[in-house]
Amino acid sequence: MSRTHQPDPELAHRLSRRGMLGVAAGATVAALLGTAASPAQAADTTDAATAGKGRGRPVLPPGRLGIQLYSLRDKVSTLGFAPVFAELQKYGYDEVEFAGYTQGSAGPITLAQLKRLARNHGLTPIGSHVGYYSSDPNAYTFAQNLDKVLDDAQALGLKHIGTAAGPFRYGTTVDAMKRAAEEFNTYGAAARARGMKFYQHNHSEEFAFASDKPHVRLYDVLLRETDPGLVYLEMDIFWAYVAQFRFSKRPDGTPAPFEPLDYVLRRPNRYPLFHVKDGESDPSNPFGYRMVDVGDGDIDYQKFISAVTRLKGHRLAHHWQAEHDNPTESFTFARRSSEHLHALREKC
Repeated sequence: MSRTHQPDPELAHRLSRRGMLGVAAGATVAALLGTAASPAQAADTTDAATAGKGRGRPVLPPGRLGIQLYSLRDKVSTLGFAPVFAELQKYGYDEVEFAGYTQGSAGPITLAQLKRLARNHGLTPIGSHVGYYSSDPNAYTFAQNLDKVLDDAQALGLKHIGTAAGPFRYGTTVDAMKRAAEEFNTYGAAARARGMKFYQHNHSEEFAFASDKPHVRLYDVLLRETDPGLVYLEMDIFWAYVAQFRFSKRPDGTPAPFEPLDYVLRRPNRYPLFHVKDGESDPSNPFGYRMVDVGDGDIDYQKFISAVTRLKGHRLAHHWQAEHDNPTESFTFARRSSEHLHALREKC
């Protein structure tokens, strides 16, 4: 299969992300995601810093703002982890989620050094994305090297260890989802035995309909067939809203609307982690949105985060990771995202 002409743009996105984890690399989706803010726009933080300000308490719970380091892969590869962590500390981040433990970093680094660097900059490593499976028996994936994956996560002190790969190892039928769910349950049991939670990060295709039963949404099968005490979900909010755009009708054209937030409110314990990624509505785009910096788009994070954190006992139960797959300037993205999210206030 060609590496430069992917028939499915979202598959290209997933493959490029897996390339950061030591699995097959794929094509970039920058063109499909749209052009991000210009440097001049990115430098103007006035709107982001003041959006949602009011008299209410902060929407963002204290100590729960993280960032997916995939967004900063260019800086990690050229500067190394220490300067990146120093910037994140300055921007007010509390946590980091890994996308591989080297990311092409400038110079070799051990897990012990990485853990110490994060701690020294006031950052808690909260999770990591690892590949689901590979045809290579030596690949660093859950299916091929589960013990090694969990050993490393434990060495870093992670509370969560997961995958950003879709559950499509066996296809897109109902039975294929059940087979993937069974494997996820196995990984979840092994993670729980070590005091960690296994999680899966969605893109939009999880919300599509089964190829053999077009009235059944694949994500619903995954939720139903995975043990809620073993398998958790990291909702990428941007991709969930893309899915709402793409899959609110069944293949026969009959309506099948859904609201991403409702999935969380019905099962808040299953969603310890979120990706806070923003999009500007664009019906001409095949995804329905163009990915932009957090605060520049149309996803109502004041509403979404408030609704989750107002649930009884859930103020501090979730972790919010800012992310942009292809930011124009990654440090600017990280700074502006933090400013915007910290400025949001609950409505009185």
